[in-house]
Amino acid sequence: MTDEFKYAVVCVDDDSAILQILNFQLSKIINDDTVLIECFLNPQIALTAIDELFESGLKLIFVIVDFQMPYLNGAELILSIKEKYPQLPCIMLSGQANQTQVDNLKDNNLLTAYLEKPWTESDLKKIIDIQTQGYLSVK
Repeated sequence: MTDEFKYAVVCVDDDSAILQILNFQLSKIINDDTVLIECFLNPQIALTAIDELFESGLKLIFVIVDFQMPYLNGAELILSIKEKYPQLPCIMLSGQANQTQVDNLKDNNLLTAYLEKPWTESDLKKIIDIQTQGYLSVK
């Protein structure tokens, strides 16, 4: 990790094509000169990486997670993240989310936003602008 990054964003999805699209869109939406965008196929590895990002001194802005994944589903991942980092905003991006679990996360203020697949770049930008209050927006 270089000293040029001040912030980090983590994306977790078991589909590499989704992660490529997210990375591309996020690079257009936020200033990727100061924001490290990390993408993970495995939610367990993502949990370890989140710890490492915090330990490195980067400000983790938000996490985007899929719902349907092996090892941990999105709800379980968010619960694990929130146990350690209760203030970290979590966004779910899914086409197969369990509505009961999503509603439970929302009701307990654990889920900041929900975006359904397929999504548009403009919808993603709106959610990101709300999370960052526009301070990281490129456009």
